[in-house]
Amino acid sequence: MGEALRNPRLQGFGTTIFAEMSALANRTGAVNLGQGFPDTDGPREVAEIAARCVLDGPNQYPPLPGQPDLRLAVAEHQQRFRGLAWDPDTEVLITAGATEAIAASMLALCDHGDEVVVFEPTYDSYMASIAMAGAVAKPVLLAAPDHALDVDAFRSAITDRTRVILLNTPHNPTGKVFTADELAVIADEAIEHDLIVVADEVYEHMVFDHPHVSIAGFDGMRDRTISIGSAGKSFSFTGWKVGWLTAAAPLRSAVMTAKQFLTFVNAGPLQPAVAAGLRLSDAYFTGLRDDLLAKRDRLERGLTDAGLDCLRCEGTYFLTVDIRSWATEHDLPVSSIEFCLALPERAGVVAVPSEVFYATAEAGRHLARFAFCKQDAVLDDAIARIQAV
Repeated sequence: MGEALRNPRLQGFGTTIFAEMSALANRTGAVNLGQGFPDTDGPREVAEIAARCVLDGPNQYPPLPGQPDLRLAVAEHQQRFRGLAWDPDTEVLITAGATEAIAASMLALCDHGDEVVVFEPTYDSYMASIAMAGAVAKPVLLAAPDHALDVDAFRSAITDRTRVILLNTPHNPTGKVFTADELAVIADEAIEHDLIVVADEVYEHMVFDHPHVSIAGFDGMRDRTISIGSAGKSFSFTGWKVGWLTAAAPLRSAVMTAKQFLTFVNAGPLQPAVAAGLRLSDAYFTGLRDDLLAKRDRLERGLTDAGLDCLRCEGTYFLTVDIRSWATEHDLPVSSIEFCLALPERAGVVAVPSEVFYATAEAGRHLARFAFCKQDAVLDDAIARIQAV
């Protein structure tokens, strides 16, 4: 009966892999390096503002676009870090996390049969959001191990039905950061074909090898780009579900029309705290990057010493591993789904199978994703368990 009532657009979208793997970690007592959430909270001064606001207000509905001071803080943040000027009254929108910003963008911009170019592997909500909008995803493979943009494949994916390019940089799950040259190609095609770019930039402060560049800053792209950010990622308060987007007024208005019928508004007492977070000193954001860089190197060294083949992580807090040789040596399945289901029992560690992020599952069948946004002791425990195998 439940299957019969399900919207056919959502056929095939079950419980997210993150929830499944976290439940597996709980059942087995394994170290959870699967779901990408930090195991420590963010800045205490930000949390204290939220606590005061819960006790003293505001606790009622904020304005539909978000509280004015938070919108101003978002605009200040974009000017400070990206050199981009946005009007907080007409070009900034506060959302229930980045996931709502993505879903509302797809619902606002796409009609039935429109096409959305995405770069696979993709964060799992992308395909569901595209499907809910009645649109069609056109994946462009970022092939391991270097995940470079295949320019010819990208250009070939664009047709007269293409409406949106959904870009994620820094990229989850690969850890790739798109280069300026790659972004220039995407921008040129967007302009030539009159397309909108929805840029998921939630890991913007977690870049290690070369700077994050926002595609909205390229010539001709300001008025055709929706840039998305996240307090959950930038301040390690993932449960708050506060996100934002910046876009030219007509695009922001279109997304807000869809957003108002999703959550309407959210997180009233948390919005002043996020505004304070966005105004933290440069030292905070530099410290966030440096801390995660050290954790990346810590996990990469440990897994490499255990015999696993780690791919380069340029940003985010995810490390991708080629499991083939290690799995074969230790009599584990080479399929990433089967490997990740077996790993908690065999090694006491949970990872996420990268296979689920690919439209062409075979391309990610040999890859698994480990999250390193954990305390050093947790990472060391996971490393010791894997090395003990």
